[in-house]
Amino acid sequence: MGDLREPLRELTECGLPQALEVMGERWSFMILRASFNGLHHFEEFLTELGIARNILSNRLAKLVEHGILKRDPCAEDRRKIEYRLTEKGFDLLPAMVALRQWGQKYGSEVVENPVLVDERDRLPIGPTSILSHDGRILGPQDLWLVERNNLGIRADGSRATAEGSLANGDVVDLGAVRKAKDAA
Repeated sequence: MGDLREPLRELTECGLPQALEVMGERWSFMILRASFNGLHHFEEFLTELGIARNILSNRLAKLVEHGILKRDPCAEDRRKIEYRLTEKGFDLLPAMVALRQWGQKYGSEVVENPVLVDERDRLPIGPTSILSHDGRILGPQDLWLVERNNLGIRADGSRATAEGSLANGDVVDLGAVRKAKDAA
């Protein structure tokens, strides 16, 4: 990861400790998974997850406090509350998928059913990957830490610029990216 190291004692200098403060225990992830699976009501979470009422209440309050879920009155009965994912909550989906895939790879031999697929082709999704700004799949050897004021300065001193960003549904032609890289 280069010559620099993150300040490991500084909990405010990195997003990981902040994320773990909110999501760093099993029940928060199980509630989030249930939300992604369409559960919205306290009693649904209670029944489906087999979680103690006080723990569920505490975790839901924490997820709402941190803006991952929001509380809305139920349309059919305004006395009931629904818990809905916010944009911040939906942004946790890649982390959830990555953890799920890691558990499937290194956990016990569980045959996944139902299987998580892409909507268009109905085939299993590929492994969650770290992508560069231009869509290249990166491995640990490709990651580097630099000071913010050195962003875009390559090892040879030349300057790189971001050429747009990827969005949902974009398809990256990795062969073309490799050819362009080799030609440069």
